[in-house]
Amino acid sequence: MKRNQMPRQKSLVGPDIQNPFVHKMHFTFLDKLQVVLMSITIAPIRLILVILLLLMVWPIVTLAVAFRSEEDKTKPLSGWRTLLRPIILLLCRSVFFAGGLYFVKARGRQASAKEAPLLLVAPHSSFIDALPVVYLGLTSVVSKASLQKVPIFGTLIEFSQPVLVKREDPNSRVNTIKEIQRRGQSGGQWPQIIIFPEGTCTNRTCLISFKQGAFYPGVPVQPVCVKYPNRLDTITWTWEGPGAFTQLWLTLCQFYTRIEIEYLPVYTPSEEEKADPKLFANNVRTLMAESLKCPVTDHTYDDCRLMTTAQKLKLPAHAGLVEFEKLHSKLGVNFDKMQDLLVKFKDIKGAVWRKGSANITFEEFSRYLLLPKSDALQQVFDLYDRDGSGTIDFREYVIGLSLISEPANNDETIQLAFQLFDTENKGHITPEELQHILTGAFNISDTDAERLFEEVDVTGDGKITIDEFKTYAEKKPEYAKVFITYQELKQQQEQQPLGRKECFSSDHSGEFDQWSMQGSSELATFHQRRKSSEGL
Repeated sequence: MKRNQMPRQKSLVGPDIQNPFVHKMHFTFLDKLQVVLMSITIAPIRLILVILLLLMVWPIVTLAVAFRSEEDKTKPLSGWRTLLRPIILLLCRSVFFAGGLYFVKARGRQASAKEAPLLLVAPHSSFIDALPVVYLGLTSVVSKASLQKVPIFGTLIEFSQPVLVKREDPNSRVNTIKEIQRRGQSGGQWPQIIIFPEGTCTNRTCLISFKQGAFYPGVPVQPVCVKYPNRLDTITWTWEGPGAFTQLWLTLCQFYTRIEIEYLPVYTPSEEEKADPKLFANNVRTLMAESLKCPVTDHTYDDCRLMTTAQKLKLPAHAGLVEFEKLHSKLGVNFDKMQDLLVKFKDIKGAVWRKGSANITFEEFSRYLLLPKSDALQQVFDLYDRDGSGTIDFREYVIGLSLISEPANNDETIQLAFQLFDTENKGHITPEELQHILTGAFNISDTDAERLFEEVDVTGDGKITIDEFKTYAEKKPEYAKVFITYQELKQQQEQQPLGRKECFSSDHSGEFDQWSMQGSSELATFHQRRKSSEGL
């Protein structure tokens, strides 16, 4: 029978939307027939028109950004260059019109640069989001520096006088914030800056965490919500799903594609929000989510990076989804450690998993620790299994390590466990001592006991020192919680009437009595400390 799960604090409850970075398309027979017919009739014509219009706009844009000095590049476009903007905007809008995006339905009013220096557009889900950028006047955008090297599109981005982000530059984030602040506080001299605060594409089922760069300047912003209310979603282009060209072609094969843009009222930050960019970002996101009628999650671009790591480890991509921002802020787990834990998670899981699933089962958990199934091991597994599903996903594993195993794996517990095995206080553990205790406590097989001894005895000298014991405990902190849980169960057994006592593993389980007695006072304080964290 599945044990009752410990009450959990809402702060670490899993998100409503498990994977905002996947897009699956489902075609009916009529949809497939339409794609076939459009592919041999209308779509090729549309594609040719799109290419011709892009080739027409390219020389005009090139002229608009030509002959500028380095000093000119630090100032807004002026003079004869601005006279070319209406022509460029018309041709850019014609590109999308030729592709079947005939009409843009807009609600609300776009504020001026003086009223709101920043336009925050969400959700970000596709390269088609370039249409809202054009509709908003092709003003400045925050863009990856590498995109300037893309033919034609790079020149268009340059014309918008973008704020460039260089992810390979460690100072890029600070420089980007400073530039946004400089322009945002120019009193409307610079064009508005268009920012997609999510920082990556999603499937529009939710709003993920907003990056805080747009909120550090503390200037008024205008939220802009984008919707694509089409029956068949050929727009979404994210981490898992159809590629860019596939989505482009499928969009060209639609009779028309609808888009809606809603300007929300200008949001002026309070003094508290100016001092706390994260609060400012969360409040704006909440406002936009209410307008879009969608939930929010704490997924970020770092989750996408973890998905990439999972794929490299031959795991399903979604295994890396953990809501990184939430776990980082509440547990202090940085990205590098998260990647290391993903590798360890793969080691526990092994090379085989069910299609579409990469969760750890109780059998795999037991095999990884070289321990047979027992009440103590089951209770530890249940603490990790936060949703009571009978398996542990990567997110649950990270939380379990941080709140259950690692707090238990302190010097006090390690020393007590070492003394349990080193019965003669020799300062080391022999193979016979390890095997005798583990066989008595957990009914571990001789083969597994020998294998475990070899893993701990890294020097191969036939004995385990306290340093080797600590090193292995750091490698597999799960053991500490298993031992503590066994000790607690043992104490509960001893407090029961004789006729109701349960047999744990074997007649040798009494070997733990000494540890239970000498460690009870030392562990009392530790048990009190950890209770406050396990409920998370």
